[in-house]
Parts: sequence; structure tokens; C-alpha cells
Amino acid sequence: MTPALTKMTKIEVVVSGSDTPAVRELISSVGATGYTSLSGVSGLGHHGYRQGRLLFNQQATLELIITVVPDEKADALLAGLRPLLDASSGVMFVSDTYVSRPEYFS
Repeated sequence: MTPALTKMTKIEVVVSGSDTPAVRELISSVGATGYTSLSGVSGLGHHGYRQGRLLFNQQATLELIITVVPDEKADALLAGLRPLLDASSGVMFVSDTYVSRPEYFS
């Protein structure tokens, strides 16, 4: 028998290191209980290939920030992230996810 799972929303954002503090602040402002941040990610997109290694400082790299929030908090976070991403390079992925311990995210 599978344990009961609770549906939530996972939001993944890839931004430059200089935009990372703003994303973290937005996540906190909607009442998210945490996030995972991976520095030095690499990828290929509209701005060409970006390597994951540090060049001169932490702000010159890309960072992947992942958070999981209850569905009712997702819209507020997306509304805050959208203008940030419209003004700079970055990408956002939003998906349904299921968690086994919902109290960790509320």
C-alpha cells in the first residue's frame, strides 16, 4: 500500500547569480518554508551556452533554485517571479508534484 501523498506545486528557476537574492527573497515573501539552490549550473538557451564553472565570482554563474509550495501560494510566487524574468535572462519551470510530508511545506 502506498502512503498518502499531498499535491503541491514545484517551481524551478534558473537565473544568473546576480538575480539569485531577489528570487530567494520572493520565495520567502510568499511563506515558502525553504528552497534548494544549486550553483554553477550550465545549459544552452536563447543566450547561448553557459558553462557552470566559476569565472570571476559567484554572480557570473547560473543558479537553479527549486521550491515546493502549497498550491494556494504558487500564484503569488509566480506573479512575483514573472516581472523579474521579463527584465533579465532566466527560465522558470512549474509542475505538479506530490509530497509525503506536507507539514514540511506549510
